Amino acid sequence: MNLANILLVVACAVFRSDREVLLSNRPTNKSHVGLWEFPGGKVELGETPEEALARELFEELSITVRPDSLIPITFVSHPYEDFHLLMPFYVCHRYEGVPQECEGQKIKWIILDDLTKYPMLPADGPLVSVLQNYSHKHKD
Repeated sequence: MNLANILLVVACAVFRSDREVLLSNRPTNKSHVGLWEFPGGKVELGETPEEALARELFEELSITVRPDSLIPITFVSHPYEDFHLLMPFYVCHRYEGVPQECEGQKIKWIILDDLTKYPMLPADGPLVSVLQNYSHKHKD
């Protein structure tokens, strides 16, 4: 695989409380229709991953996030058929606004322990256990 086939995207677990996280359901105009994912998107040329994630969260959910409020917890390296995805993964507890469905997706607040009940994108699925472990270790 050459470098041109590597896609850098970012994703985030947006928390409403210590136990609830936001998931997005893929809309009909995207691949993997109906699967759930953590909000995020592609990093554009000249952006840091944190800047890209703040931009994507505003575009997709109409919430304002400061890049320095994003906490990196892991990353995903996942091969798809046409590209290889690299995805830094963050958590966010501080944001302004109420999440909205801005790009045709459905969104839902999910209790952490129920995340395994939702069919996830292949790259996002392994993040569920990482996020649950992170959350258990960082309880107040």
